[in-house]
Amino acid sequence: MMNSVTRIACLTMMAMLFIPAAMAAGNPEAGAQKSQVCQACHGADGHGTNPTYPVLAGQHADYMEHALKAYRDGSRKNAIMSGMSTNLSDQDIKDLAAYYNSLEGLQDLSIK
Repeated sequence: MMNSVTRIACLTMMAMLFIPAAMAAGNPEAGAQKSQVCQACHGADGHGTNPTYPVLAGQHADYMEHALKAYRDGSRKNAIMSGMSTNLSDQDIKDLAAYYNSLEGLQDLSIK
């Protein structure tokens, strides 16, 4: 049987395991607010204002995070996106990725 000090220590350690996971997730509501500037090209619904602009609605969040970080650090080249991503924090990127992932858009074409 655990004493109260051991029980508190175990509960504290378990809680600490969940904090990074919660912090790692993006917030779609915050992403919606941050997406205002994105809408000029990618549309209010994430489907683009021009066929040459990528559809962001439904995009996989991890892919979008990777792409935005690559634009930000210059390893992926695009004059417009490099400029747009320069001032994004890691949390901004997570929030935008969560928001666009939450929208109806891309379809899973894998064979089932």
